[in-house]
Amino acid sequence: MRILLFTASALALTACASTAPAPADGAPVVWGPAARIARPAPPPHLPADLTPAGVRAADDHLALEEVNGAEAMAFVAGENERSLAALTGDPRYETFRRQAFDILSATDRIPGPSFLGEGIGNFWQDAANPKGIWRRTTLDSYRSANTRWETMLDVDALAKAEGRDWVWKGADCLAPDETRCLVNLSDGGKDAVVVREFDTVTGLWVEDGFILPEGKHRLEWLDRDTLLVATDFGSGTLTESGYPFIVKSLKRGQTLAQATEVYRGDIGDGGYGVSPSVYRNGAGEVLGVLISRPLDTFRSETWELVDGTPVKLNLPERVSIRGMMGEQLVVTLDEAWNHEDHVVPAGSLLAVVTAKLRPLGRDEVIVSNFDETVFTPTARQSVEDVAVMDDRIVATLYDNVRGRTAVFQNRGERGWPETSLPAPENAAVHLGSSSRESGRIFYSYEGFLTPSTLALADARAGTAETVRQAPARFDASTHVVEQFEATSSDGTKIPYFVVRPKALVMDGHAPTIIYGYGGFQVSKPPAYIPEMGRLWLENGGVYVNANIRGGGEFGPAWHQSVLKENRQLAFDDYAAVARDLQQRGITSPRRTGIYGRSNGGVLTSVAVTQHPELINAAVIESPLIDMLRYHELPAGASWIGEYGDPRIPEEAAYIARYSAYQQLRPETEYPRVYITTNTRDDRVHPGHARKFAARLGEQGHDHLYYEETSGGHSNDADPVANARRWARHYVYLSQQLVD
Repeated sequence: MRILLFTASALALTACASTAPAPADGAPVVWGPAARIARPAPPPHLPADLTPAGVRAADDHLALEEVNGAEAMAFVAGENERSLAALTGDPRYETFRRQAFDILSATDRIPGPSFLGEGIGNFWQDAANPKGIWRRTTLDSYRSANTRWETMLDVDALAKAEGRDWVWKGADCLAPDETRCLVNLSDGGKDAVVVREFDTVTGLWVEDGFILPEGKHRLEWLDRDTLLVATDFGSGTLTESGYPFIVKSLKRGQTLAQATEVYRGDIGDGGYGVSPSVYRNGAGEVLGVLISRPLDTFRSETWELVDGTPVKLNLPERVSIRGMMGEQLVVTLDEAWNHEDHVVPAGSLLAVVTAKLRPLGRDEVIVSNFDETVFTPTARQSVEDVAVMDDRIVATLYDNVRGRTAVFQNRGERGWPETSLPAPENAAVHLGSSSRESGRIFYSYEGFLTPSTLALADARAGTAETVRQAPARFDASTHVVEQFEATSSDGTKIPYFVVRPKALVMDGHAPTIIYGYGGFQVSKPPAYIPEMGRLWLENGGVYVNANIRGGGEFGPAWHQSVLKENRQLAFDDYAAVARDLQQRGITSPRRTGIYGRSNGGVLTSVAVTQHPELINAAVIESPLIDMLRYHELPAGASWIGEYGDPRIPEEAAYIARYSAYQQLRPETEYPRVYITTNTRDDRVHPGHARKFAARLGEQGHDHLYYEETSGGHSNDADPVANARRWARHYVYLSQQLVD
């Protein structure tokens, strides 16, 4: 028998609530004698046949799904002309645009730091450099009042020289010296990028460097001359979502066709594609090489390359890998785990001895006295950001959507003693770049009315210093922040924040924006949003942040309670917040607007169709809307774990009950909504927004639709376009809620 012994000295270092069945037309279920009362006719465009073929046959706007099709672009041109006339012709537009641009291009913004070798790197955009420059300085210089920057790469100059609409998408540099970097450039802001190798010493592209064509790559440095690559290797190498399922080793000088396969998933895999990860310690030594194989949006297998051979690790399928520390793998659980004869709750932060997760030989036993539980959250707590050092873990923890930063020291069998880093109470806290070699980490904190403060912590000493303080961009003295709870349809308490004028009279007159997302376990804590404060709060508006289910504010259960057939509960949460605000006298339906983007576009479009009586405005940005065909549009199939699969009859039935594109009715009075998207969005297809606008128009509903032609899903490729974007948003909201 072989016994592997791991000791501390050796390594000193969401309550699910099912809803009653409802008819596909979205009308309420009626039970008992009243059931004989006729229900409203189904919406005219709700297919009787919910098979993919039936849904397609019933869709009269399929031509708008052709991204650059002639009919689609003619539609976009006509809608843009009409909407720009209504928005940019407003006397407030130019003031809003100028105010937003001044904020977005201000030279006294905090330059976001990233550890780069022995110095600090930063990507910077301003009026003179709208596409941006990648630059560096020393840590001492960054700490000083007069930082001296050295430009490494000028994206504006590169785009001009090459005649391309390059958008910076980051760089991945090889530790520990970080002089060789894989630079990601997007044409127009798409998720797909071109990759080129850059030398930070010479400031030039590497002559025999790695170059990858445009694609949604998953790349990791294995060593100076080897990459692990998951990408499009040719016909039959992408899943139906358009993501890779094969990992290959690419040597310097090789073409993709010459790369050597090291791992293969399956073409039927879901999620966002197979991803390799190489974990190193502070000295740059490789601790482990892992590969995540997604089975669907949230479930995945975790494999380790052991002597070049992939070995499946005994981990739950719903798990987030956070890093490696010596012989331990640091994870957070997104489901309860039956581990070593006891159940570890979902949401827990663990550091598990990696060898215990590998398949054991017949006579092999792993013995360890490490305490593997780092932190176990309560029902109203969550673990957000995690940074793994050589002997410590730094994490942001949230309690009722209020954050703090904790440092956990690995004491082996004696557990994980916790110390806190300085931050004010009731703030949102975010981890930034970290250096395992020095044990330092940047972190920041902010609030709705409090600009961001950037601090630099020494995790080993448990100390921190303030490095930068962002200036105020609007007058916050007139407003106050409060947190309330609304009661949803199943009795669940839904927290939300209100930012309102201190002197507000509670008579329902305040113009109010309710922001919501509610999906993919993404938390929405308090945030300082300077353009919102300047263009909205300073003009007397109220801003609401709704922490509805689907997010991660209270851990995995808060998210999972509204997956698939329970999605209606997230929509009910949002409506409950609107009603609660109106019952408190903060606002009224006439003065209530909603805003959401991406998954928040599902939320806001459903709010329009299900509860038009509660709102008078909706900004629906980069949205998913046609939920019966979302899996057909790139990269929709990767989200089936969140919403369900419309190809399965029972799942199509519950999706049809809320899919806003099919639920529109010509006889219903909807507010004039503003839908906006981007032609270059290769994450959420612009067809969703186009088709919703077209159907509103054909049914006679007033609406605005604007489609930007570059910027991608994030819609923030440069401050010039972004300023115009925010000006359009707030002109529209002012027209609907203030005028």
